Amino acid sequence: MKDIIENMLGIPPEILIKITVSLLILIAIWLIRYLILKMVWKFTEEPRLRNLWKRSLSFSVSLLSILLIGGVWIQSLGRFSAFLGLMAAGLAIALKEPLTNIAGWIFLITRKPLAVGDRVAIGDNIGDVIDIRAFQFTLMEIGQWVDADQSTGRIIHIPNGIVFTKPQINYSRAFQYIWNEIPVLLKFESNWEKAKKILGEIVKVHAEHLTKSAERRVKEASKKYMITYTHLTPIVYTAVRDCGVLLTLRYLCDPKRRRTSEHEIWEEILAEFAKNKDIDFAYPTQRFYNNLLEAPGS
Repeated sequence: MKDIIENMLGIPPEILIKITVSLLILIAIWLIRYLILKMVWKFTEEPRLRNLWKRSLSFSVSLLSILLIGGVWIQSLGRFSAFLGLMAAGLAIALKEPLTNIAGWIFLITRKPLAVGDRVAIGDNIGDVIDIRAFQFTLMEIGQWVDADQSTGRIIHIPNGIVFTKPQINYSRAFQYIWNEIPVLLKFESNWEKAKKILGEIVKVHAEHLTKSAERRVKEASKKYMITYTHLTPIVYTAVRDCGVLLTLRYLCDPKRRRTSEHEIWEEILAEFAKNKDIDFAYPTQRFYNNLLEAPGS
């Protein structure tokens, strides 16, 4: 019987058995994964929890498949070691990019420079991480033609290997807040001291409550990073420009609420300045002079 199988397929019977067992292992493992995910989908509709189960199962299934199938084939590896060595070298050259992406995936899940939910910038791409897989991670894009870090509605699939060649800017790590600034330009004739006091009160209402939380997170982040912020409260800076006095509000905000915070602050600024006739916004102007004077008696 063995000779018949080997003559028909050209495959030794023991190799055919191992192939069959390997396929059965794969089918069984992925069937278990499907049933578990179906139960999770049934009992929860929370997107973050669903995504966590999906990613955890994908990683566990891949690892379990490698271990079980490796156990089936490991006894036969000694006979084909030379062949496998040559094949591995060839595959390393042919599959350079996929292998680099897998190495990038290992780097992402061990070092965690970014995680699902983080807002990041890599190269020219900016967005919120919504998925991480063995060969690529996915961003929900922000920016581009949309102002103030709002979503464009597009998703970007980025190969994991990019983490070895491009810097990763993470908005959500360290102490989980970013500094935002709002410039307000006033005419020289304006009562800038009153305006600065008004701006200081407005920015404190919107951002001062984050100071305590930021201080705690800075202390935690300083255990891992060299972060030495000493001033985390909102502040208004004063400067002079060609066409007026520049008052800049600087405050902490959640990376995903930058536009919302600016919207709320600007509405209060407009409402308060409208109540004060001695405060006016400056804007670019041009002046023209007529140096041609009419002659006397003409």
